[in-house]
Amino acid sequence: MSLKDQKIEERLKHLAAEFLLRESNRQSLVTVTGIELYERRSKARILITVFPEEKQEAALEFARRKRSEFRDFIKEHARMQRLPSVDFAIDFGEKNRQRIDEISNTQ
Repeated sequence: MSLKDQKIEERLKHLAAEFLLRESNRQSLVTVTGIELYERRSKARILITVFPEEKQEAALEFARRKRSEFRDFIKEHARMQRLPSVDFAIDFGEKNRQRIDEISNTQ
């Protein structure tokens, strides 16, 4: 991964966290855990975790409904030549790591 990709990922991660914090109803804690860039930065998947877990689907649907507003937010707050199309997804890798930590700490 190039340095430019890393910088874009960090910027998108920060902006996504800020946007979700501003827009959320605060009924759950949404954490941006990562960014996946695809097709020469034309697409980005924002990975999130949600606590409590029961609110996960509602939070994901909320984030997906706000995609176009998030793109506008990126446009206002980042100097990017080409804005990627954006999607949100649950970070199951992070959820699995947390579960493994829980199990290993109880033994």
